[in-house]
Amino acid sequence: MAPSRAWHSIWLPELTGDLFWRAGLPLLLFVAVSRRDGRATAHVFISKEDEMSVKSDRWIRKMSLEHGMIEPFEGAQRRDGVISYGVSSYGYDIRVADEFRIFTNVNSTTVDPKHFDAKSFVEFKGDVCIVPPNSFALARSVEYFRIPRNVLTLCVGKSTYARCGIIVNVTPFEPEWEGFVTLEISNTTPLPAKIYANEGLCQVVFFESDEQCEVSYKDKKGKYQSQQGIVLPKI
Repeated sequence: MAPSRAWHSIWLPELTGDLFWRAGLPLLLFVAVSRRDGRATAHVFISKEDEMSVKSDRWIRKMSLEHGMIEPFEGAQRRDGVISYGVSSYGYDIRVADEFRIFTNVNSTTVDPKHFDAKSFVEFKGDVCIVPPNSFALARSVEYFRIPRNVLTLCVGKSTYARCGIIVNVTPFEPEWEGFVTLEISNTTPLPAKIYANEGLCQVVFFESDEQCEVSYKDKKGKYQSQQGIVLPKI
C-alpha cells in the first residue's frame, strides 16, 4: 500500500520545530515557499507513513510460523548459559552451525574473488571452532531463510563477539532469496578466538517496503539462491 501524502500550508512565523513536534506531523520531505498578498507561505510535503519499516517480533513470528520464513524458528530469546539466539524485539538472532571452513595461507595463494582457491580453507566440524589470529573462517547458519518479495534484511554481529574483536560480515538477504546463510567470521585480534556452534552469532533485521520490487533475487536467478552448506565465492 502506497503511503498517503498531503500538502499543508503553514504561515512562516509558525514554522518551527516545536510546531511539528506538537502537531505530531510525520516525516518532512521538502518545503516549497510561495508569496501572496505580501505574505510568504511554506507548502510542506509530508509522508503520512514510512515507506520502509523495521518489522517487529510479532511480524517475524507470524511470517516464520505461517509462511516458513525462518526454519527452525525459536519464538523467544534463548540465553541461559549460551550466546543468545531467537526472536528479539525487532530482529532475529541466528545461530552458527557446527560446520566451518578455516582460512589458511600455507599455500601462499593470492586471494582472488574471481578464482578463489578452495584449498585455502581447512574444513572443521565441531562444537567449538578456533579461528587463528588475524584470520577468518566461513560457516553457515542453522536456520534456513525464505525472504518475502517486498522485504530486505540487514545483518549485524552480536556485541558479545564484537567486544572480543570478532567481527561477523553478512551481506543483505535480497527479496525472494532463500537458503542457509554463509557467514564470514573475522578474528581481528593477535590471539586465537573461539566460535561456539549452535549458539547466537549475529542479528538479522527485516525491512518491509511499501511496494514490491520489479525484479527479485529469484527472478534474476541469483547465483546463491537455495544454497546449502557453506558456499564459496562464485562469478
